[in-house]
Amino acid sequence: MVTISLCMIVKNEEYTLGRCLECVKDIVDEINIVDTGSDDSTKKIAARYTKNVFDFEWIDDFAAARNFAFSKATKDYIFWLDADDILLDIDIVKFKHLKSAIDPSIDVVMFKYNLGVDKENDPTCTYYRERLLKRSMGFVWNDPVHEYIAIDGKIVSTDIAVTHKRIHPVTDRNLKIFEKMINDGKALSDRNTFYYARELCSSKRFDDAIIYFNKFLDSQGGLMSNYVDASIDLYSCYKTKSDMKNALRALLRSFEHGTPRAEVCCQIGYYYKNLSDYQTAIFWFKLAAEIEKPVGWGSVLHDCYGYMPNMELCSCYYRTGKIEEALKYNNKAGKFKKGDPMVLHNREFLKGLLSIEKN
Repeated sequence: MVTISLCMIVKNEEYTLGRCLECVKDIVDEINIVDTGSDDSTKKIAARYTKNVFDFEWIDDFAAARNFAFSKATKDYIFWLDADDILLDIDIVKFKHLKSAIDPSIDVVMFKYNLGVDKENDPTCTYYRERLLKRSMGFVWNDPVHEYIAIDGKIVSTDIAVTHKRIHPVTDRNLKIFEKMINDGKALSDRNTFYYARELCSSKRFDDAIIYFNKFLDSQGGLMSNYVDASIDLYSCYKTKSDMKNALRALLRSFEHGTPRAEVCCQIGYYYKNLSDYQTAIFWFKLAAEIEKPVGWGSVLHDCYGYMPNMELCSCYYRTGKIEEALKYNNKAGKFKKGDPMVLHNREFLKGLLSIEKN
């Protein structure tokens, strides 16, 4: 059986670190915690799980901190997490099986990353990250913020998921790092341009965000899912400014980078639904409902592939007086979320209307 080093960087994570380490303490063979300046009980909590607690002076560079953490690993593979990540019970079982069965020739294992889950612990948004890496390959982190590893070798994907459970509010920390890079004369890559635009948007600097989202959408070096996200985020920026013509154009820009995605088609459907143009909205929601969920490492909003467009078709047909069609699409939505309270409510309500019509 292979051995695994967990390597983490943390700061002021007293409310999340124990929860995270409890999930993996029986899977990994070594835990390395690198603290970047906590002034709470984070280090005391870390010490309950490992003697390998190290200090690293923060230099506005996540990649540098993560590379320092990786340098402390001594086992066959390195696994990394953030303190507000967890593994659900099913994923703990799957990870233990992977550890016992993995082919040692594999260099990288891609795990799902659930950015959120619903009440049933079903993921709402998922993409893949390089979670388990062979130490002998010498992988390194790149970029001071929104850091990544340029992976190569023998790479496999798994359905094991790491689930994000954020409890801290979003700060301007990442934005400041980006602006330090810019002030130091460093050119932003296409990838960094996208993430900088998102940080600007989160900080409500919508005019600046619009500039950088458009700059990213003019590029060709990003992931398809990033272009989809950029189009939707740019739409939101324009919508906030009540510039609806450019908002619609922002959504359409995603089509410059590939075939339509259901996430964008749903947003266009909402655009026309808000204008009470239900026939046009129906066209876009039907298109969204027909698009197959993409396969790959990019982000996916799961409800856009089945549940959401069918629910909106139910709503649009109801508003146009076509009750049987509304019921048909409500029932289609129910196939994606069995027992969904909204589906059940709609079904009874629409059946009641049909009964009144027949009488």
